Amino acid sequence: MRWNPEVTVAAVVERDGRFLMVEELISGRLVLNQPAGHLEDRESLIEAAVRETREETAWRFHPEALVGIYLWRNPDNGRGFLRFTFCGSVDQHDAAQPLDKGIQRALWLSRNQLLAQAGRLRSPLVMRCLDDYALGRRQPLDSVAMLDLETAVQAGNVVNL
Repeated sequence: MRWNPEVTVAAVVERDGRFLMVEELISGRLVLNQPAGHLEDRESLIEAAVRETREETAWRFHPEALVGIYLWRNPDNGRGFLRFTFCGSVDQHDAAQPLDKGIQRALWLSRNQLLAQAGRLRSPLVMRCLDDYALGRRQPLDSVAMLDLETAVQAGNVVNL
């Protein structure tokens, strides 16, 4: 059996000791998550993080570093996720912008508020990403590369797989 984890991105944004989170409806249940979502075709990981944050929170995200890369398999359904989590800041909030399907609202919560609602977290990735962020784990954005068709050809030695 072939296993292909889904590639996702997430954004950790802290302001005044609170984190930008989304409350979303998943299978009839309200859960908490970072702004996050799937990588789209021909999109870089950084572009995906910026887009997903805007779509889910109406804030413009400015990535500053890669917090970590996480592989998780949901024990309930076996789906796998390869999550790239970035940290950064936000500006230009558009209160009139409709939020992505399923997103009920964006909110700012402290770590203690999130811990008090641990049963509402969408996955264990939520707290793991916040914990790594709190520990100061950061990689520079230039460690996240995208080689599209044009840059791959320029690199030479391209092998068709």
